[in-house]
Parts: sequence; structure tokens; C-alpha cells
Amino acid sequence: MSASLNPGRRSGPGLRIETKATGPDALGLSHAEVSPELPPGWCLVEVAAAGVNPSDVKALLGVMPKAVFPRTPGRDFAGRVVEGPAEMIGREVWGSGGDIGISRDGSHASLLALPPDAVFAKPKNLSMQQAAAIGVPFVTAEVGFREAGGVRAGQVVLVLGANGRVGQAACRIAHAAGARVFAGVRRPGIAVEGAEAVFDSETGDVAAAVREATAGHGADLVFNCVGSPWFATGNTAMAHGATQIFIATLDRAVPFDIFLFYRGQHRYVGVDTLALSAAETGAVLEALRPGFESGALTPYEIEPAFVFPLSRAEEAYRIVLGGAPQRVLLEMGA
Repeated sequence: MSASLNPGRRSGPGLRIETKATGPDALGLSHAEVSPELPPGWCLVEVAAAGVNPSDVKALLGVMPKAVFPRTPGRDFAGRVVEGPAEMIGREVWGSGGDIGISRDGSHASLLALPPDAVFAKPKNLSMQQAAAIGVPFVTAEVGFREAGGVRAGQVVLVLGANGRVGQAACRIAHAAGARVFAGVRRPGIAVEGAEAVFDSETGDVAAAVREATAGHGADLVFNCVGSPWFATGNTAMAHGATQIFIATLDRAVPFDIFLFYRGQHRYVGVDTLALSAAETGAVLEALRPGFESGALTPYEIEPAFVFPLSRAEEAYRIVLGGAPQRVLLEMGA
């Protein structure tokens, strides 16, 4: 049986992108009244807050092959169900997806339509802003570890590019699992929650530092968040039988030592969360939820200066495009 908290309300403010942006200086974002189509049995979510990811911006620029136009962008969200199956009405939810905001309308609007299998209860102890900030970064980190066979207590984990959002999430997930976590960064003076030590490439050899800290063992798992700039370092840091995880790169071609690869019995794992539907992504978040509710996993710190009303969305997008390490959010009711 279908029900509604706001009978008759099927539209609200949101963002639209009509065609591929002509470039970083002209993103093509516009503001419009959006009216999500709600198929029978689907849920209408009133979005309270939504994360802004690099993939949201890249999808405007035509980098994502599955991106459709026109659409409402935005992958991550937190809010509450205001229309749909009666048992779901009023439920506080969170989510993300490789389809949301890419191949169909997304979360950078006051209303979002979702199938019921993509609707998951948010952690009770997280605010809407905290829940909206989890999305893509934590899902990417969690899926990366899963594809590598999981992260376990006692393993040595090296996260390269650890100051970025996915890197921060990877460090927290690995720490919660009981692993020894080391962070690799590009400049000194950076603190990374969950890391036993932070090594910066400006003042030393990161791979050598990891080997010294582990009595020569090296890293069982290398989570490479940047790709080519850290490729050689990651390979040198890998223990025998280790796995390196890749989620992005700057250069497609890198020097590859086949001898080192097979003699070390190494494995490489690639992760693309754009391949995951909202339902599949939500299931990953559901698996992470107990960790947040128990306190084993900590959410990102929400910095007020990086929370923007929908009216300032383009400013938020440009900050993300500039590579800000802070988590950037849109707040729909602001």
C-alpha cells in the first residue's frame, strides 16, 4: 500500500545539466523545479544533504561514458522517505550509486526517486550531513578491500594518497579491522586518522619507511588512490603475495617490471564503483552501518565552510574540481 507524508508534493528545487559542459570554466549547471517520476512501488526521498564527488563534476565534463543528458547530477545522499510503501514512510535513509546522477536523475535536488531495494536505513547516530558524506569514498574503499580478499587483523596496509577522501576512508576501515595502517602522502605535516604512521614522499622514501617499520616485511595490501604517481612506490612496498588496489590514475601507461610482479606473487585489483547500481551500493553501505553505529568507524568531520546551500552549488562543484581534501556537501534545506 502506498502512502505519503506530503500528498500532492512531487516537485522541488534542484540542479539540471542539459548538455555536456564545454569545459571547467563553464560547467553548465542550472537551477530548476524538478519532478521525479515515481513508478508504482518506488520511494520518494526528501533529500536533506548530498555529497559532491569528483565523479559528479567529471560527469558534467563528459568523462563518464554512461552519463546521460539532460539529468540532475549527484550520487550520494541522506534524507527521509516521504512517499512510497507505507512501511517505509518517514524512514531516515542514505545511499549512493553508479547510476544515480550518472545514467539517471540524482541527488542534487530536494527530491529523489528510488526503487525500494535501493533504500537503506542510515546509521542512527549519524546526522544527515555525516551520512551524506559517507557514500562514494567509503563504498570505494570497502569494495576495494573486498575485491582484494578482505582486510584482516594483523595485516600491513599501506594507503597511498591517504589524504584524499577515499584514502581517509580506507585508513579508517583497515584500522577498524585491526590492521597496521600506514599512510603515504605527498607533503609533510598531514595527519590521517587510523594510520599508525604517515610518511611523505617529499622528505623520504615511503616504501623504504614501510619496510623499516615492518622489519622488512612490507605491505600486504597497498591501496593506491592516485594510480600512476604512486605506482612504483606501491610495487616496491609490496610484501610477498601482496595485492595492490587501484581506483584511479593520472597516466594510463606506467613502467611495469614483470619479473618483480611474478616473483613476488603479486596481484593487482581494479575497482570502479560506477559499475554498481544504487541497490548494490546501498548493500555495501548497509554492511558498513554497524561499524558507524558501534563507533568502530568514524564519519568525516563536517566543516561548515564546505557545506553549501543548493543556490551555491556551482561554488561547491568548483571546490571539488580544484581537488579539496575536505568533504564537500550540499544542504537542501539551507
